[in-house]
Order: sequence, then C-alpha cells, then structure tokens
Amino acid sequence: MTLSRRTILLGAGSLPFAVASFQIGAIAQPAPAAPSTEVPPILFVHGNGDYDALWMTTLWRMESNGIARDRMMAINFTDPLARSDDKVEQANRSSTEDQRRELAAAIAELKRRTGASRVALVGSSRGGYAIRNVIKNGGAGDVSHAVLCGTPNHGVFATDDQPNNEFNGRGTFLRSLNEGESEVTQGVAFLTLRSDGLDKYAQSDGRFIGKPGTPTGVTNEGPELKGAANLVLGALDHREVAFHPRAFREIYKFIAAREPTRIAIVPEASVKLSGLVTGAPGGVSTNRPVAGATVDIFRVDPDTGERKGEALHSSKTGADGRWGPAQVDPAWSLEFVLASPGAPTTHIYRSPFPRSSEVVHLRPARPLGAGDKDAGAVVIMSRPRGYFGLPRDVVLLDGKEPADVKPGVPTDAAATLRLAAGEVGRNIVAQFGEERIVARAWPAAENRIAIAELTY
Repeated sequence: MTLSRRTILLGAGSLPFAVASFQIGAIAQPAPAAPSTEVPPILFVHGNGDYDALWMTTLWRMESNGIARDRMMAINFTDPLARSDDKVEQANRSSTEDQRRELAAAIAELKRRTGASRVALVGSSRGGYAIRNVIKNGGAGDVSHAVLCGTPNHGVFATDDQPNNEFNGRGTFLRSLNEGESEVTQGVAFLTLRSDGLDKYAQSDGRFIGKPGTPTGVTNEGPELKGAANLVLGALDHREVAFHPRAFREIYKFIAAREPTRIAIVPEASVKLSGLVTGAPGGVSTNRPVAGATVDIFRVDPDTGERKGEALHSSKTGADGRWGPAQVDPAWSLEFVLASPGAPTTHIYRSPFPRSSEVVHLRPARPLGAGDKDAGAVVIMSRPRGYFGLPRDVVLLDGKEPADVKPGVPTDAAATLRLAAGEVGRNIVAQFGEERIVARAWPAAENRIAIAELTY
C-alpha cells in the first residue's frame, strides 16, 4: 500500500498543542507531554558511514512528546561503512553480518534496560538493511515495529555484476531479504518512508553513483516493500525522509498509534552535553573512539561568531573517546574546538542546543588537500541530517549560493568556501532555511578548519 504525499502534514501549525507550560527565564515554554510507557522502547539505527548523533533531533522530538529518554537508544556501529564486497574483509568497514550482530546486541541491551519484551526499530538508509536482517534471521520475536527511512530495499542499482555488493538489488544479500510473495516478516509491523523523486539512491539513471547514462535498474519506488505500509513524504531527500519533522510525525504516529502532541522541540531549562570523538584511520570514517583528543567549548555571539569569554568546558578524551559533560544554556550559540591527533584543529560552530544530549559526537575535518594549499582559510558548511537542494532550499554561504552545490536532485551535504590570506579572521555566515550560523575564518597555515554544522 502506497499513501500519497497529500496525507502528510505540511506544518506543525495544525497539530494540537498542550496548554501547560514551564518557565525558562521570562519566557513561558510549552511543557513536554506526559511521559508515556505504552509506547515500546525505540532503537534508532543510522546509515552507511554515519553515526548515532544524526538521530539527535528525533530523540528531542520524542522526548518532547513524553517518551522517556531511558526508553530510547541509538546504535553507533563500530565501522559504519559497507564493504565493496560483502564477503571480503576490508579494513575499517563492516559486513552485513557485522551489522546484524551489533544490532542484535543493542536490541538485547535495550530490552534488558527497559524490561520490555519487544522494541521498535527505526532505520535510516543502510540501517534498514540491518533491521531487516535481524528480523528475518531470528529476531522477529524481539521487534514490534520496523520503520525503514529511505532504505534502498531493492538496491541502489540492480545489475548482474557485483553479486556480493549489498547495495545490488540482484545481489545475494538483497535477494535473500526480498524473496517470497511478501517482502516483510510476519508478526512485525513494517512502514517504509520514501521521497517523491528526490532520493539520490532511488534513481533510474546512474549519474548519482558515478555512472551517468547507465540504467540502474531501480526507480523512485525502490524503498517500498510488498506487505509494508509504504508512505511517500513528498519532496524530501534521502536523509530528510529519516530526520525531517515530517518524517518524525510519521515515525511517531506509526509506533505510538496516535498523532504526536507537538512537532516542535521543547527546550529544557538547563542543558548538559557530552559525546564521543571519533576518527578516520586510513581515510575511512569510523565510530572508533579516539584517545588524547582535546575538546574546548566556547559561547559565541550568534551575530558575529566572536567568543564571549573563556572556555565553558575543556576536557581530554581517554581510551573510551568520551568528552564532557558540559553545562550550557539552551539559548547559547557554541564553538567546539577539537584537537585530535593527526588531524587539523577543527572549529565547529553550532546553533543553540535546546535539550541535553549524550550523542554530541565530534569528528575532525578532513586534512587540508591540494585544493586548499593557496587558501588563507577554509570554511565548510555542513548539513548532516539532509542535503542542500537548489532551487528547493535557501542555501547561502557568505551571502552566495555555494558553487559546489549541484542543482536538481539534492546530493550535497557540505559546501566549502576558500578565502584569501587577507580574509583570515573575518566572520562567515552560513544560512540554510531559517537556521543561521556565524563562523570565524581560522588560518589554514596553522592547520585549522572551520565548520558551520547545521542542526536542522
């Protein structure tokens, strides 16, 4: 069953809102909905090359609707990138079996923590593969709901070559998951969420996977499954079908069997942040902890990006790679300074954090490359929870649409600005929609890079 995008809520304004409130300073804020224990515990599963921090805003929205923080968990796969050949070991990359095993362990831990007999699973992209693999191979009794967001269930491509590539719809792995009249496992409620044409991994032409003009053998309907409830979310991109507010509404409604009380995130009076520092050994992004990294946090002026006083927090990671906790105000814009062994010093500018989080994970910027050698400063605008779509979105970096963001189907999650030596030290505005972050241009000669990291 496929539902039209006309069924999707276009804004939070038509939702009922609770009238109770609590105070933050002098401003009355809506109180979170009453805690709910009838909703099963929820485990969130990230996609290829990603990390659990991408679910931060979803976790906040769940909390704002009364889901207790300790009844939710987001897995952080050790090696999040897939192998080129699922059967051949590849350094710092994972097989489908690696991910199945780690997810099964996370399910067992969430069940132990909550005492629940079954949990709900929500996956983005490749995370849906791990969910389906667990359910099909012995885990159905542990799972009540499975929500697959942009998962390429019939492949990113479907060809007769690369039979052991897990993203091949005709390959060994996906054929094993899709065999039979129904492509879902009975006893588990399945929902798929997909884009109406803007998912770069559900395209009939291979230009988005490096093979322009070559048919992929898949279509926009590729994420759908026979036997599931299949919902089209409209003009959202591959990541947004997991992390956008519209996706949250459908995830919550499917699992809780009711509309969310609110879509907006309810701020907390006091916010505590902590997270993990990870690295990229051999140039491969992993979620392995990095020891000996230092993290300094500064409050910055939201209009200028300039620091307001000394560091609010300073710490050095141990063997577990953890930093924090840091106490901040939910109205403060922040600069995180990450000095990680063997990587550039990375200045990460963030919008205010409305709620506490233990998944404020930090990865250093990539090393300065040949294209950066003549730059006085390098500033990157990054959107982890979605892509930049032109002309769909308002995307401005230093007052201009970034030249390295391609129009049409959204495919780019980062834009880079290189400045002359004489521009070092000035402030750079990164604007996406209504979110505005002001970063400072740090000298590339000192092996420093600035990132304006969008939250929404």
